[in-house]
Amino acid sequence: MKNSKRGFTLIELMIVVAIIGILAAIAIPKFAELIRKSNEGATKGNLGGIRSALSIYYGDMEGLYPATPDALTISGKYMSAIPKAKAPNYHTDIATVYVGNGTAAINDAAGWAYSNVNTDANFGSLWVNCTHTDTKSSVWTTY
Repeated sequence: MKNSKRGFTLIELMIVVAIIGILAAIAIPKFAELIRKSNEGATKGNLGGIRSALSIYYGDMEGLYPATPDALTISGKYMSAIPKAKAPNYHTDIATVYVGNGTAAINDAAGWAYSNVNTDANFGSLWVNCTHTDTKSSVWTTY
């Protein structure tokens, strides 16, 4: 009888390990980009939610915006809490709202920026308080 052992050679195993390494080198950065895109989507969704609550408040108060968006959370009528703004790679996730006159409220300190001066053309507007760009090269404050 012939002595025939079956198995993989060292070269075959090294080729398989090299292929797995190449695939991992391609896939891992893509996963990191997907996480960043999901955080951007969450921020856009949170921004839309706050803006919707502001619109409902505006309708309920017959043409008046709140002095601060924190008024939306009183007794949970419009929102239970101000959600966090996520600007990945630039700022930590916080729910702080910076209040001021129009776009002057934007100070790139993360969180949200809100215009509460009724003589300003942007009265009642809310922005993401970040002057950096997202994955599509759009500035966060343009949302």
